[in-house]
Parts: sequence; C-alpha cells; structure tokens
Amino acid sequence: MENQNKPQGQQLQIEVAPDVAAGVYANFAIISHTSSEFVVDLASMLPGVPKATVRSRVILSPEHAKRLAMALQENIARYEQEFGKIQLPNRQPRTISPFNIKNGGEA
Repeated sequence: MENQNKPQGQQLQIEVAPDVAAGVYANFAIISHTSSEFVVDLASMLPGVPKATVRSRVILSPEHAKRLAMALQENIARYEQEFGKIQLPNRQPRTISPFNIKNGGEA
C-alpha cells in the first residue's frame, strides 16, 4: 500500500518478527464488514473436515481494504504476465474454499 504523502526518496522500513515471518497457510477466507471496518479471517480447511480453523484475522479500514484490493489486482496482473493466467474452477459459491462443502460438510 503506497503512501502518496511520503516525501520522495524516503523509504519505509518494515520489521517482521520471526514468528510472523514464518507465515500461516490459509486456503479459505471469510470477509465481513461494517460501516467502519473490514474483517478478513484467513482459515485452513482439510478435505472431509466440516470445520475450518481461522489462522489469522486482519481488520482494515474501508480505505485500506480498497487499497489492498487494488494492490492484489496489480500483483495478480504481474503474476499472470510472468507465469500465465490463473485458472479458477467454475463454481457458484462466493468463497475461496478449495473443497466442495455441502450439507454441513459432506463433500
């Protein structure tokens, strides 16, 4: 996310703690919002298990959520230029679940 008020030539230094740098694996996202914030829960699901476990929660202002969406779009475009189009299966659900979960978890 760019800071357009930042003086030219000044660099932002970011420190990542070792436990955060390791990252968490997520293959499912739940996004909700109020008038003042967006909540992004990143979770992991296993095949045949009807329960997802939230691994990380990020709370963003609406402005930062939009900046994040724009940054993701830009990076996806760059990725596809370098590696080819990302193919998505034709699915109706509006989630990023990699598994076909129906009727309380039965696949």
